[in-house]
Amino acid sequence: MQLTRYTDFGIRTLMYMAVQPERTVLFRIAEITEVFQLSPNHVSKIVHHLGKAGYLQTVRGKAGGFRLAKPAEAINLGALVRELEHSLDPIDCAKPVCRLTPACQLKGILADAVSAYLAVLDKYSLADIAANKDELSALLPDATISILRLD
Repeated sequence: MQLTRYTDFGIRTLMYMAVQPERTVLFRIAEITEVFQLSPNHVSKIVHHLGKAGYLQTVRGKAGGFRLAKPAEAINLGALVRELEHSLDPIDCAKPVCRLTPACQLKGILADAVSAYLAVLDKYSLADIAANKDELSALLPDATISILRLD
């Protein structure tokens, strides 16, 4: 199963935030955009979604930005993928219409596979995938641009 780029970039954004040393400044769209070479529009949509879903605390306005809304240990990967993925259906038997659908066993088997995939992700948190902070941080540029102090 392949995750959409949307989910991939959402996870990368959270990983980036989780590996940063504790800081008193909010993260900015421009920072994530620079680090991962992504479109600001795309990052804005992801950050907005993560904020609405409770993964990020967002602050609007000129002095705005965002930060993790809960500890990395409390962010479950399975729940995160379920939230960000538009569909977890591995196939669509309706497009084009498949004549075998009424008797096909494949869709049930694939549903079991997706359940197993999600069950594995359910065992891990954001903290687990960001546990090697030093190694991950060494791969990232210093992109703390346009940041503001939380006074």
